[in-house]
Amino acid sequence: MSEIVITTLAERPDVAEYLGNNWKVWPRFMLEDLVAAALIGQVTQNFADQCLVATQDGELVAHARSIPFAFGSDDRTELPSRGWDQVLQWGIEDHRRGREANVSSALEIMIKPTHLGGGLSYKMLGAMRDAVKAKGHTALYAPVRPNGKTDAHLPMSQYAAMTRDDGLPVDPWLRVHVRAGGTIIKVAPTSMVVAASLAEWREWTGLPFDSTGDVVVPGALVPVVADVDHDRAIYVEPNVWVRHDV
Repeated sequence: MSEIVITTLAERPDVAEYLGNNWKVWPRFMLEDLVAAALIGQVTQNFADQCLVATQDGELVAHARSIPFAFGSDDRTELPSRGWDQVLQWGIEDHRRGREANVSSALEIMIKPTHLGGGLSYKMLGAMRDAVKAKGHTALYAPVRPNGKTDAHLPMSQYAAMTRDDGLPVDPWLRVHVRAGGTIIKVAPTSMVVAASLAEWREWTGLPFDSTGDVVVPGALVPVVADVDHDRAIYVEPNVWVRHDV
């Protein structure tokens, strides 16, 4: 096989239509975040110089997106508790209003499963940092989804603080960021929200959702909370804010 080539989407607009390809990596319910559904397409359209694609022999093997936003002003002194959803809203709002951005946030780094374990995630993160640096931004933030977390009942604050013997995080994605020079800042407790009827959750998960209370769903970082009387279930996902100085 030939070498993997990483470019910005601005340089390869011909592959824009494939950026929605997640190679079935995400659990089905994760595709139902309404903020993402409404706004993520605008990232590709408006910030192609911060969207990255990796190709090998003409085939897309990874892609990534980040978004610029204004941070540090009186109305934005803290990274938002609503993490991924909020920073996506901030970035789109700033672009629409012409507000100058000084930092960026990663939104996703997606690696084709056949190319995991070969260091491509580090290369994509490095290319994202370079793209942000080229914009003159001071930092790249990331609301990281620690998908190595398998115990839904373990608080994210405890999991994010867990380290191996070498001092690096036990979570693979947090470890990628820390090895690349990132600093773990804090948990974003309500980073993504998926709320839907019980029938929809049954369709997405294959689980019965026939009683009120916590439901542990494969791929979910915390339990889904079901309410039979009100015919609804809500998943509120915590992520972990990481900062990269660029």
